Amino acid sequence: MPVRRDGDTAAVDDQHHKIQLIMSLRNQGIRDTRVLSAMERIPREHFVPHMFAEQAYADQSLPIECGQTISQPYVVGYMTEKLKIDDRCKVLEVGTGSGYQTAILSKLCRRVYTVERYRTLLRDAEERFKTLRLTNITAIVADGMKGWAQQAPFDRIIVTAAAKQMPEDLLDQLKVGGIMILPLENEEGDQELVKVTRHEEDFEAEVLLPVRFVPLVAGIAKEL
Repeated sequence: MPVRRDGDTAAVDDQHHKIQLIMSLRNQGIRDTRVLSAMERIPREHFVPHMFAEQAYADQSLPIECGQTISQPYVVGYMTEKLKIDDRCKVLEVGTGSGYQTAILSKLCRRVYTVERYRTLLRDAEERFKTLRLTNITAIVADGMKGWAQQAPFDRIIVTAAAKQMPEDLLDQLKVGGIMILPLENEEGDQELVKVTRHEEDFEAEVLLPVRFVPLVAGIAKEL
């Protein structure tokens, strides 16, 4: 049976593990100080299920409600860094999940618009945003594959579930000069993280690294 930590001990342990994680991310090549600072300021322990609280700062993905996951911190940092966000950016996130990636983005950009297909996940994420006083996040329950046309265009788009093919609606909602990062299934059925840049006449795609995400599914989830 795991030993339960009191509040003070847990806080000290979390801070120690957070510092170790940030150092590890730097050693793995995440060098953008704004991204690292955002990850240091967001308490990941608030975004993981209680049973996994002691693993909050392990560099690994963890299960959350509705059969989804909270991404590995390295992948969060890497995707965020590749987006090249500044404080003027309007960002669309597809797949709110626990809200951890959303919270990181909120520390870096003007406003985050986030879409989640599970009402349960979105409700819990919004409670976390409220607790942490993150006021530049707007969230809805919707079909993430369709993006958020009413708020388009976006300077940046980040997708946190793997698509089988490039989502046309999301491409249409990206500004010229904008960047989208998403996991995409290749012909062999493996997933690759892809960076898409929109130019005046076309799109440029760059494969970044192999990843493993839950699938991007159309529609709004039916929950019991």
